[in-house]
Amino acid sequence: MTSAIELVETVVKCAVVIGALLTGFAYATWFERKVIARMQLRVGPNQAGPAGLLLPAADGIKLFFKENILPAAVEKGVYFLAPVMSMTVAIMAFAIIPLADAVRVPWGDGWLRFQIADYNVALLYFLGVTSFAVYGIVLAGWASNNKYALIGGLRSSAQMISYELAMGLSLVGVAMIVGSLSLSEIVAWQKAHGWLVVLQPLGFVIYCVTAVAETNRAPFDMPEAEQELIAGYHIEYTGMRFALFFMAEYIAMITVCAVAATLFLGGYALPFGIEVPWYLDLAVLLAKIAAGMFVFVWIRATIPRLRYDQLMDFGWKVLLPLAILNLVLTALGIYAYENGLLG
Repeated sequence: MTSAIELVETVVKCAVVIGALLTGFAYATWFERKVIARMQLRVGPNQAGPAGLLLPAADGIKLFFKENILPAAVEKGVYFLAPVMSMTVAIMAFAIIPLADAVRVPWGDGWLRFQIADYNVALLYFLGVTSFAVYGIVLAGWASNNKYALIGGLRSSAQMISYELAMGLSLVGVAMIVGSLSLSEIVAWQKAHGWLVVLQPLGFVIYCVTAVAETNRAPFDMPEAEQELIAGYHIEYTGMRFALFFMAEYIAMITVCAVAATLFLGGYALPFGIEVPWYLDLAVLLAKIAAGMFVFVWIRATIPRLRYDQLMDFGWKVLLPLAILNLVLTALGIYAYENGLLG
């Protein structure tokens, strides 16, 4: 009976999270257009519904009924698989995010956890799953049988390899301080001791920069640079197949913002040990994610795209050495603290 209840609980959690992510993707596009419009002294979406709030629905209907053109020379199996893979990976990465504190319930083991999966190696799961995102882009570029698409896919593979190293190292400091790779335990540690951004400011900055590069957002949007590659890896995709890549990008943005909030900004917890009901925990986490999304949009609106050589130099010659330096400083700080050298 318990296993059946747990199975139903997991299915419901998955359905709710996937629905929330799809809704979040839809209104992330509206949010981005509104924010960029304000920064550029424009109005932004204002026709489809009040304040343009029905624009995501209008976009979805338009893409659903748009003609799906299939180029003659594509590798059909891989061509269809690539957008599905990108979308699946983007959703899977969110599974380990703790959304609120657990509450007592009269079934199962007596606790309802607002988290799909609480692995003791959740941090490794996140890094492993997100590393698969590059496959969808590379396969799309190769299967399209288009030189621009192929160049975009190859750029993405080089870019993600370059920035994943620094991203992984930037998160090791968090695991060293907390002594765990479980995201729920990392949040619990921050509730007791304070937000980790105070102890890991350099790691936080490195993670934020690499997260922008990992999601292929400006100024690191080299795989789809329209001035050079027309549209890059998804140039041969139309209709809902294109929409899947679009959805994967925005859901990946939401996920990396949620991970940043969880690892460095206390997750769903308020600072100074303030306790609130679980539904306010969820509101706190959503507010932190929204702030992260605003920074994503702000960066896109203000910073020009880097050249490809600048992008690679920045990843290998700046971010990677800084990530290693942060690791060394963290180890020295832990050693000094444990041996009473910090007073």
